[in-house]
Amino acid sequence: MLFLFFSALSMAQQSRVAGIITDQNGKPLPSVSVYIENTYIGTTTNEQGYYELAIKHPGKSMLVFQYLGYKTKKIKFVFSPSTQELNIQLEEENITLSEVTIDKKKNPAIEVIRNAIASKKENSETTANYTADFYSRGIFRIKDAPKAILGQKFDYFDEVLDSTRSGILYLSETVSKISRQKPDKMKETIVASKVSGNDNGFSFNNAASANFDFYENYLPFQVNAISPIADNAFNYYTYKLEGTFFDKNNQQINKVKITPRRKSEPVFEGYIYIVEDSWAIYAVDVSIIGAQVQMPALNTLSLKQSFNYNSVSKIWAKNTQKLDFTAGLLGINFSGGFTYVYSRYLFNPKFDKKTFGAEVLNFEDNANKKDDSFWNTLRPVPLTSEEITDYQKKNALQEKKKSKVYLDSIDAKGNKFKFLDPIVGYDYKNSHQKWSAGYDGILKGFSFNTVQGYRFKSGLYFTKRDEEKRTFSTIRTDFDYGVSEKKLRATASYVNRFSNTNYSELRVSGGSSADQFNPDEPISRFINSISTLFFKDNYMKLYEKNFVKASFGREIINGLFMNASIDYSERKPLWNMTDQVYFQDRNDFYTSNNPLLPFDFNTLAITKHNLAKGAISARITFGQQYWTRPDGKFNFSNDKYPVLHIGFEKGFAGSEKRYDFDHLNARLTYDITLGNKGNLAINTKAGKFFNAEGISFVDYKHFNGNQTHVGQSDRYLNNFNLMPYYSNSTNDAYFEFYAEHDDKGYIMNKIPLLNKLKSTLVLGYHNLSVPDRSPYNEFSVGLNNLGFGKFKFFRLDYVHSYQYQNHSDGVVFGLKLLNVLD
Repeated sequence: MLFLFFSALSMAQQSRVAGIITDQNGKPLPSVSVYIENTYIGTTTNEQGYYELAIKHPGKSMLVFQYLGYKTKKIKFVFSPSTQELNIQLEEENITLSEVTIDKKKNPAIEVIRNAIASKKENSETTANYTADFYSRGIFRIKDAPKAILGQKFDYFDEVLDSTRSGILYLSETVSKISRQKPDKMKETIVASKVSGNDNGFSFNNAASANFDFYENYLPFQVNAISPIADNAFNYYTYKLEGTFFDKNNQQINKVKITPRRKSEPVFEGYIYIVEDSWAIYAVDVSIIGAQVQMPALNTLSLKQSFNYNSVSKIWAKNTQKLDFTAGLLGINFSGGFTYVYSRYLFNPKFDKKTFGAEVLNFEDNANKKDDSFWNTLRPVPLTSEEITDYQKKNALQEKKKSKVYLDSIDAKGNKFKFLDPIVGYDYKNSHQKWSAGYDGILKGFSFNTVQGYRFKSGLYFTKRDEEKRTFSTIRTDFDYGVSEKKLRATASYVNRFSNTNYSELRVSGGSSADQFNPDEPISRFINSISTLFFKDNYMKLYEKNFVKASFGREIINGLFMNASIDYSERKPLWNMTDQVYFQDRNDFYTSNNPLLPFDFNTLAITKHNLAKGAISARITFGQQYWTRPDGKFNFSNDKYPVLHIGFEKGFAGSEKRYDFDHLNARLTYDITLGNKGNLAINTKAGKFFNAEGISFVDYKHFNGNQTHVGQSDRYLNNFNLMPYYSNSTNDAYFEFYAEHDDKGYIMNKIPLLNKLKSTLVLGYHNLSVPDRSPYNEFSVGLNNLGFGKFKFFRLDYVHSYQYQNHSDGVVFGLKLLNVLD
């Protein structure tokens, strides 16, 4: 009761002003900044030009209405314990270009931008430390959605689309309190979070993702975009002074048009408004094309920012930001945007040592359970009629969706058995009880190898999920049959994710399988099938493993994840059981299944033996940051620091003593963003075997080679592009080094004709060193992000390798979709 009393008393001491802001023709103006003069208390209009502003201080106030291209207007406001209507009409700004400034030999915009660049550090530092209230709203729409895509029904959103198959797919809001200390420290607490149609939903809108700072040299997208006042901006932009005008404080504002020198590069187009003398940013109104930042599905993205000047603190601070986009793929057209409002700034507060740490975002208790009265009081930007309707529609639909009758009806539709299900697979769901079961179709695991011949694989599974905690448990069994081998193998596994906070997970498995000697499986079954049947290159080498294994892993402390495992297995040799090929060449033969003696068909790679193995490993993510939500912990690596992996493996209880061994290994990965010059990625591995002179070839350290000239990943940081699969396997010490620099278009965008490809240049170097052998080296140069239109699935590399006096050259064709086919 006391809480309700004080809440009512607080609302009674609060006045609200609301209205519609239009132009001189009566057209509503969206994204107009409305704030109390000389404060950082404000809001912005919605898409229908409507605004609401709560005023808590009694007495007289001066309301300021600010909008790009229109004259700023001030209106006196007298506090009243009721909502007052105040409709405003704004006049277009008189932007003039003084004849005195016009000089055919001198571009006046250049001087403005030079001053803005010279002063940006000083201007940025005025807002280097602050606390503030933050509000964000995100909305995604779809228009004219197709009924089918590539022959498959597209009916997932049918319940929220109108008769034209258009509507809002996603609507969310977030209210939070943020603390910021430049350049990279931020702490955010979500006070309220709301997702339309999901009363348990947590919006992913946050201040960190909205941190677009034009005082910085680069703005973070898929590729760093270059600010129009970056240190190197004149290499990327041309400028034109469109004119000047004076704001409410009689400060001259320069309107500068920015134009890309090369539209293939990650640069903006539009306008930046610079304040004379202080050279601070007054406003930004720019756009960029998706292809420029390597986001091919994105058509255009526009970004608007408005800054508010406080004559007391003499600080220009960002008060509103609007991010709008259009996108499309496979006939599906999306649009949407995010609205951000910053208010109640407190600059240069005294932060204690505990303010900034690894946790950068958390949620207050019941942040996603706030009722409508809370939102109606706190929401700084009024909802549009479309958004109000969406909340009402989806909230009603949500209640319906929770019912067992509804869930059963949806399941009944999806659980219908179809004609092709025996081949492609079948899923059965019980949404009310949160479980699903099914089997994999035989086509999913179909492949060919010279040991099993045609291989058919299928499996059965059962999964139970807790959607609120985002945990699950899964039981499955897989069956594997080789036609030429005439043998059926089966495995079973159990996986339980106990917690999404520390990621504790138990895995138990066992059975019989035909495995590659290299557990990383460097050659996929799909690629091996093609290379074997069409080119008679049977690179895949297999042995039989009958095993039982258990492992458990969890995060011990933030940034330290550990895993322990133990297994016992019987290993048996296998041999080729077929010589089938589509294109027969009498002078060409399959190699044996012995990776060490490919032309010896009598000597087996291993002899039958048993071995137990125990392993413990740790992953240390230095500088790891995270979000804390009620449904778990979300970790983020810090690109300033590397990630370290350390492991120890011990083989024991072998059927012969010689099979026992110790293996110590480590790995270091590091991704570095080099401004707008691309990304440098490094992967380094090292290890050493002890007491391993007579161990089985199964337990050797094998390296990921590639003899098929086909790549299957976006980056080649864990494999050698031309090295034979088992030519350098070792039971001694080893060192691997992989480095790749992707220019992200920095060079390619500047080359005429080639820049039409919208591809990136990739330079690589790989090295492998093992005792008693010459080091293996590879140098590569290639093009990534190749494709057609919005489909960028290809990569092409020229590779030169050498080891001792053996030099080799080759071309690797990368198809990133191949890993989906396995």
